[in-house]
Amino acid sequence: MNRTEKQQLVTELTTKLKGAKSVYYTDFSGLNVKRMTDLRRRLRKAGVEYVVIKNTLAARAVAASTGLDAERLKGPTGVVIGKDPVTAAKVISDFARENDKKPGVKGGLLEGKAITAEQVTKLAAMPSREQMLAELGAGLQSPMAAFVGALNGMMYMFVGALEALRTQREGA
Repeated sequence: MNRTEKQQLVTELTTKLKGAKSVYYTDFSGLNVKRMTDLRRRLRKAGVEYVVIKNTLAARAVAASTGLDAERLKGPTGVVIGKDPVTAAKVISDFARENDKKPGVKGGLLEGKAITAEQVTKLAAMPSREQMLAELGAGLQSPMAAFVGALNGMMYMFVGALEALRTQREGA
């Protein structure tokens, strides 16, 4: 690979990193081609990109896009680039759970700030955005439903009182 090709790779990766909310570094050693293909397929299905590139070129792209030092880029490294940090972390975590903790997470960047492997694991344990929105909607709907139920009960009591008054006056 000549210098211009390397520069083009760094430029492309820098562009991808600037548009991403989350970047995770993984150690993919120990994964065969079949497992790597499965991992890439799962990540692609979730809208996440997986890039394997030389560490020196990846470090240049990370430094150019975020200004951070990519100290975790040692050994075989795959870069996971995603717009939804929780989804990307979940896919990696679920895949690692099924495949003897491979790929291992080295750390990453979340909205331009460095995070550790433990923080990526905590992100994977969080509920998805859709689930959190559903829980928020249910939480907001519950008090309103109780209020409507209470108003409905008051109306039934009022109608019952009017009916009792009517029967009392008819009987008198």
